[in-house]
Amino acid sequence: MAPPISDEVPWSERVTPYDETHFIIYLRLLDASADGATEEEMSRVVLGIDPEKEPERARNAVRSHLGRARWMTETGYRDLLATH
Repeated sequence: MAPPISDEVPWSERVTPYDETHFIIYLRLLDASADGATEEEMSRVVLGIDPEKEPERARNAVRSHLGRARWMTETGYRDLLATH
């Protein structure tokens, strides 16, 4: 069962419980982005948000979660290494 998806990721300069719960979602978004998926595809397939019914929410959620996923690969992973 997938964790609930917020419209925007709660931002912090540290890894949060939301990040830990949504880590697989972040990985799936990074993979989809690397494979050339559109925001609409990522929204529908990875986040479970219908971009035709909720275009603004879908766009914001994808951008927020993908941005956080990228932050995790550049900075946030250090927190995970330090705590695990």
